[in-house]
Parts: sequence; C-alpha cells; structure tokens
Amino acid sequence: MQAFLKGTSISTKPPLTKDRGVAATAGSSGENKKVKHVPWVEKYRPKCVDEVAFQEEVVAVLKKSLEGADLPNLLFYGPPGTGKTSTILAAARELFGPELFRLRVLELNASDERGIQVVREKVKNFAQLTVSGSRSDGKPCPPFKIVILDEADSMTSAAQAALRRTMEKESKTTRFCLICNYISRIIEPLTSRCSKFRFKPLSDKTQHQRLLDIAEKENVKISNEGIAYLVKVSEGDLRKAITFLQSATRLTGGKEVMEKVITDIAGVIPAEAIDGIFAACQSGSFDKLEAVVKELIDEGHAATQLINQLHDVVVENDNLSDKQKSIITEKLAEVDKCLADGADEHLQLIGLCATLMQQLTQNC
Repeated sequence: MQAFLKGTSISTKPPLTKDRGVAATAGSSGENKKVKHVPWVEKYRPKCVDEVAFQEEVVAVLKKSLEGADLPNLLFYGPPGTGKTSTILAAARELFGPELFRLRVLELNASDERGIQVVREKVKNFAQLTVSGSRSDGKPCPPFKIVILDEADSMTSAAQAALRRTMEKESKTTRFCLICNYISRIIEPLTSRCSKFRFKPLSDKTQHQRLLDIAEKENVKISNEGIAYLVKVSEGDLRKAITFLQSATRLTGGKEVMEKVITDIAGVIPAEAIDGIFAACQSGSFDKLEAVVKELIDEGHAATQLINQLHDVVVENDNLSDKQKSIITEKLAEVDKCLADGADEHLQLIGLCATLMQQLTQNC
C-alpha cells in the first residue's frame, strides 16, 4: 500500500489521440463561426438612401447633398416606424464612410441624458470641433459634422431653447437633425431654423413588398393573405410589422405563419370577441354585458386595444346613425383619457359598453 501511495499518481484523463485533437479543433472552429443573431429590424435597416421606402421628398434632398450640395439643418417628424432615424443614419454613412461615421456623428436618444446641461456641454463641445473635408479612401467628404437628436419632442423647453444659439453659432462646422413624432412639441425658434420633412405612414403596397422580400430571404412560409393581415395590424409602422413577422416565425418553428398566430403576437382582440360585445349590447341584458367584459379582461386583452378596434367598427357600422356614432366616439375618447390617467379598466369598459348598449337598443 505504501509503495502504491509513494508511486507516481495515475492520471484519470484519457490520452489525447489524433482523432480527439481533430475533433476538438473542429469544435472550436465551429464555435468561432457561430452565426450572430440580429433582430430583423436592424438586419434589414436601409444601408443607403436609395433603400429608404416611400419618402420621395427627403430622399431627393439628401441625394443632392450626397452629390455635393450643402445640407441644411433638418427636422423629421411623423409616426413611428416610418424610417426617420434610418434615413439620416443611412445618409450619414454615405457622406462620411464607415471610418469617419463614429467621429463625425453624435446621436442622442430619449434614453440619454439630454437636459440643458448636456446641451450646453456635450453638444456644444462636439459642435465646436473643426473637421477636414477629405476621407481616407480619397472620396470627397463634407467639412461638417452631424448631431442627431432622436425623439426631440421629449426634450424640455429649456434644453430646446439652449440649443438654438448653438445651431446658429456653429453653422459652419455642424448640422443638426431633429427627429420627433409631434412637431407641435418643438419650440418655434427651432422649427424656423430647420427644413421640415413629414414622414408619411408607409402605404400598404410598400409594406407588403418589403415584408415579402424579408420573408423570402429568411425562408419564412407565409401567404399573401398573411402578409396583408400583418400590414393591417401594424397600421403603417414597418418596424412593428417586421418585429411581428420575426416573432411569429420563431413561434411557429418553420411552419406556415397563420393569421391566428399574428393575432396572438400583436395583441389584437379577435373579431369574434368584438362581435360578442356587440351581440351582448344588442341583447339589452346587463348581466350578459358584464360577463363578456369580465371574460375579455380575464383573457388579458388590453382596454386601450379594445377602444382602438371598437372605434374602427363603430365608424364603419352602417346600422348606426351619425348622432349615435358621435355619442359612442365621444364616450370612447372619455374612457381613453380616464385609462391614461390610471382609472380601473373593468369599470371603464362597463361604462363604455353601457353607452354602446343604450345606442344599439334604440334601433330595436
């Protein structure tokens, strides 16, 4: 026993044969070549100005700037998902190239600190830097930098006021691009210093074509009817439509993406549930009405989503008079405001459906 204990320790590791070494090498190289999973929204974001869809006016102005014309201060406004941020980022990449892009572009989002102090220090210091008019690859480069202020309508009025002097003073070396959803929240002195461009909600045809292209490249099985329903649910927001398509593809696991899957992912209330509410209201029974509302809330549907869908159904309903429609839509507006203020969903929906019942039973 002592001789055994004093002897050399026996290794429990198996010897590394040639085959095992090859397998280990192959495994490590396989790990290095692992595919990066990028959200489709980022993967298919326009890389150049020509790829921007449906915004002809702003694309024409930016193309002139790429050809050598001067670029004014810009103000992009419009609904979300219409390509505002993508457009200016694509233009900046074409202007400066991949190397100078990080040095010449300052992008500040609503998630960044953008109070009056940041405008006075960070933005002002960046704007004061002078730049050359050449690129390393020999192509011409504009002698200015670009400051992108995304979601500028969430900036305080004081911060916006501090920005106007910087825009004027540093006009030789810096161009500003303000991006917002609501132009009314930008102070007048700033809007008067910028060229304003309204980004329209994307047309159904444009969205349909872009989603078909993505589905083809990603080998997604989806019918034309499925794409059309996706476009309808996204309401002109291409970013939302692409996200829904990716989520639905992951959920189905290679099978065909059906309307029901899109409905579940988008949080849309099924048409049968909306019909059930109308049927309960037309019955004139408050007990039936309360049961339908309770079932709707128990299933986890959002009250704001119901309001949006009820509005569309009420407006398109031919059995209601204009006066009845106006009374119902006014109640929809009141409920929407109460929900935004934090009111109870169950009580608000009961009140809304009671008004709907009152108007529908008048026709009986």
